[in-house]
Amino acid sequence: MNPVVRMDRTSCAIACVAAMMGMSYSDMKSLARSIGVTPEDNALWTSTLPIRRLLAYGGLQAGPEELPFTLWERLPDWALLSIRWKIQDGNPSWH
Repeated sequence: MNPVVRMDRTSCAIACVAAMMGMSYSDMKSLARSIGVTPEDNALWTSTLPIRRLLAYGGLQAGPEELPFTLWERLPDWALLSIRWKIQDGNPSWH
């Protein structure tokens, strides 16, 4: 898997899915916009739904629920981890 650099301040989810699918950031951003997922949407850092939609559109299926991180050894072969978790404006958010 090759790294993909996010080109917008709030689009780490788009870059992560692009890396998983072997796409460029600009191609994934275009695909995301075509299904209503935009870097400007704060749901990218407050909900897993946009990421799940992007993965599904690309033929990848996310697990049925979010799982708490416990140990590196327990991660599946493919995983997206939320980091810098916090409450912002009364809602959970992450990077």
